[in-house]
Amino acid sequence: MIRPPPPGPHIPSLHPATRDAPPVRYSLLVFPGFPLMAFAAVMEPLRAANLLTDTRLYDWNVVANDPLPLRASNGLRITPDFAAADAPDADRIVVCSGGDADHLTAERALTWIRRRLRAGAAVGSVADGAFFLARAGLLEGHACTLHWTSQLAFREAFPEIELRQDLFVLDRSRFTSTGGIGALDMMLAMIRADHGADLANAVAEWFVHSPLRDEADRQRLPLRLRTGIRNEMVLSAVAAMEQSLDDPVEIRDLANRVGVSVDRLERAFRKETGRPPAAYLRQLRLRHAADLLLHSKAHIEEIGLSCGFANAASFSRAFRDQFGCTPRDMRARGDEHARAHRLAIGDT
Repeated sequence: MIRPPPPGPHIPSLHPATRDAPPVRYSLLVFPGFPLMAFAAVMEPLRAANLLTDTRLYDWNVVANDPLPLRASNGLRITPDFAAADAPDADRIVVCSGGDADHLTAERALTWIRRRLRAGAAVGSVADGAFFLARAGLLEGHACTLHWTSQLAFREAFPEIELRQDLFVLDRSRFTSTGGIGALDMMLAMIRADHGADLANAVAEWFVHSPLRDEADRQRLPLRLRTGIRNEMVLSAVAAMEQSLDDPVEIRDLANRVGVSVDRLERAFRKETGRPPAAYLRQLRLRHAADLLLHSKAHIEEIGLSCGFANAASFSRAFRDQFGCTPRDMRARGDEHARAHRLAIGDT
């Protein structure tokens, strides 16, 4: 067995009280189609913290709604350590689910989570897991985040919950992240809260990852990463577009918000995205409509109107041009996906 090198001088000596304390117990609650990258981004920093300090700071296990093997989003098959009905005590539970989290109704898992919350545990999620927690009423009074592709549908379904566009959000006994690198950054922040910045930075270095980001960077980075836009003016305009997809907005108003003329905004958009801001906004609204069709129960006509289309016919034409199918076809696809997912997790 190859042992890791001993901790370097940048790794602090743990306080005896910390070193002798029982490990923090994590349970990762996974569902079929869970994102493997986010799953690893939760578990691997815990392993690295133990290795770097030569101390058992953290324990972890994998829990599923039932004890059967299940597959990640990339097809990798895993066998959970425990079924939810038999899951052990945990200090922190992390829901790890994919794009169908808004349809999950895993009652056995929720019973276990609620029992652990009453005992003082914290609960969180990566990727789209916040949908599962919100539908169970477990995010009331807390801020959260989730994968950017599901944020608009989440805001539509849960307008009373504070949704942030950060990479991750830590809010008392709730912790949520967008998944992927956002999950890694979240775990680094939690390690820092548990054992200090030196250990968190050392774990980041272990994975050749940049140091912990400040709050402003955590908010703007997701938008820059998923759009590829680097021009700050265009980024600000796109952020304003995304915040007003359900409201009428003129390009003139967007230009005023970012403090430039319409002509300058047009030129910047064409240079950065290859299209004028009006076309970019129209595509955003159509993507928003598709997300609502898949993840909400709103009527198709209402979705079209809320996304800026004057009538059902113009909405249907634009939608077909963009996606190659009608809004009704997209809604049926979402319903079928939900039924298949409920069968996969054993809840009918």
